[in-house]
Amino acid sequence: MLVDSHCHLDFDSFDEDRAETIQRAFDAGVGMLVTICTHFSKFEEILEVAKLDTRIYCSVGIHPHQVEEEPTIALENLLESAKHPKVIGIGETGLDYYYDKSPREDQKSSFRTHITAARETQLPLIVHTRDADDDMAAILREEMQIGSFPCVLHCFSSGRALAETAIDLGFYLSLSGILTFKNAGELRGIIRDMPVDRLLVETDSPYLAPVPNRGKRNEPSFVVHTAEKASEIKGLAPKTFSDTTTENFFRLFTKAQSEQGAPQ
Repeated sequence: MLVDSHCHLDFDSFDEDRAETIQRAFDAGVGMLVTICTHFSKFEEILEVAKLDTRIYCSVGIHPHQVEEEPTIALENLLESAKHPKVIGIGETGLDYYYDKSPREDQKSSFRTHITAARETQLPLIVHTRDADDDMAAILREEMQIGSFPCVLHCFSSGRALAETAIDLGFYLSLSGILTFKNAGELRGIIRDMPVDRLLVETDSPYLAPVPNRGKRNEPSFVVHTAEKASEIKGLAPKTFSDTTTENFFRLFTKAQSEQGAPQ
């Protein structure tokens, strides 16, 4: 099976057909979905989506875009929310200097709070990073010296140096539909050189639909196309790649493995 390790099923673009969208993913061989929190103020809504099926989990956190508009997140809030059996990750969090929707220092402060929560819970930190490679690498290195934490750089589209830093720190890279885009040759070259046992796949839906569905609303069932392209890049049979990335997912998101099938 495949796992869509990062999607946004709570977004209003799924309001008309959320149940059908989820079923299409399962029918396509996607065995687990992780719906990601971007607003802590909407965490309860995200949790309700995760409760729709035993194969859906969620995270808790604040996206860097929302840092300015959301109330400052307290470490205690993250830790308390992370106790729920459906919550298997911390984030998404990180740095985005492309849009700069929140002040950079505020982004850094929020990011470090999320890192502390990941360190204390040992739930994976789910990182968003764009046009912030140097600061991202520096913060990740600094924080790992304080104490280790599991981590995935989601929707990876950054440079080779950040990819190598992440791998050196023991982290994972998650691949989205960007990998299939015509102009993503540099990214494909980077992923070709990364160890397959550190790779995950995702949709980041409703965004970034992969070829051949580019331009459409993305949804979890489309992760099969990203996996196919990634297996081609890595020179692996599709089943081998899907099995490996699923094993990687459970190695990183250990709570999903331990809670799978538990009563909700």
